[in-house]
Parts: sequence; structure tokens; C-alpha cells
Amino acid sequence: MSDPAQPGVSAEKSLARGSKSARGKSGTNKFWSRLPKSDNTIFGLSTSRAVVLAMVVLMLALTLAVPLRTYISQRSDAAQVAAERQVLEEELRKLQGQNARFDDPAYIEALARERLRYVKPGETPFQVQLPGDYKEPEKKQEKETPLTGPWYRDLWQTISEPPVVPETTTPAPMPLAPIEPEEQGVPTG
Repeated sequence: MSDPAQPGVSAEKSLARGSKSARGKSGTNKFWSRLPKSDNTIFGLSTSRAVVLAMVVLMLALTLAVPLRTYISQRSDAAQVAAERQVLEEELRKLQGQNARFDDPAYIEALARERLRYVKPGETPFQVQLPGDYKEPEKKQEKETPLTGPWYRDLWQTISEPPVVPETTTPAPMPLAPIEPEEQGVPTG
């Protein structure tokens, strides 16, 4: 029997030639067939194929690492900026409310009376001080520096530095007699 496409060629030769041509067309088959055969396999791949696959995966990971790191850092920066924006908007609302209060003359008058102790003409100002209201400011006790070093250096430091003189405490000021203000809005004390 002969192949109708090629007269004079037997069927066995045609089959052998067909299998050769099928192998010859795939270039990768030739490459891998030239490598030495080994029984070592990793994940069902030969060792050399596994190494190539690992290199490709490593290159992809390195290629994607920098953009991924940038993306994550930008996301965290965006979250931080959003939180800061909310805090600033809340502060802005508080300041706008305070600004609206300063437009009210009654609020300004109350602040002047409380903080600056302003009085209206004809009013008598009083300032009451109860004995338990006044507290002396706490003094910080200075710790003596421990003498460290040779005796002559410590002696020189005690002589060269001026001594610390404790401050004398003054009693609380006595309340003044009320003074009649001459003009409206003049502070009394």
C-alpha cells in the first residue's frame, strides 16, 4: 500500500516520516529532548523546567513588589490625610461657632465683665476672697546634686557656684475698696 499523496512510498515509511515531521515542527520538543534525562522532578516538572519556572515567578514578584509597596504606602497616607481632614473640619466648625458668638454684643459684655472685671457706671464692684480660696504655688524642691568625683573638684563646685537663696513668700493681696468708675467700660482693677 502506498500513500496517495506520494506515489511509490510505502505506508510504514509514511508513518515513520509523519512522526518525524510532527516532532520536527515543535521546536521546544527538540530543545528539551537534547537535555539530559533525569529522574528528579519537582511538582511534576523536570528540575530544569522547575528552575526556569522559579526564575520567571521570581522576576514577576520583583517586578510587582515596588508598585505594590507604593500602592500600600499611598493607601495608608490617604487614610491618614482623611483622618486629619475630619479633625480639621471639626475644629473649623467649633471656630465658626465661636466666631458667631463674638458677633453677639451680650456675649462680649459678659466676657469683659468676667475676664477684665469691667463694670457699668453706677454699679459697685466687689471682689470676695475667702480664706480657703488662696493657695500658694507649689515650690519645686531642688535636689542637691550628689557629689561625684574627687574631693577637690566637689569643693571647687560648691565654692564657685552661688548659693540658692529661697524666695520670700508674700501674703495674698488684700481686697481694695470699691472705686467708682469715671467712664463707661473702664476697668476697675
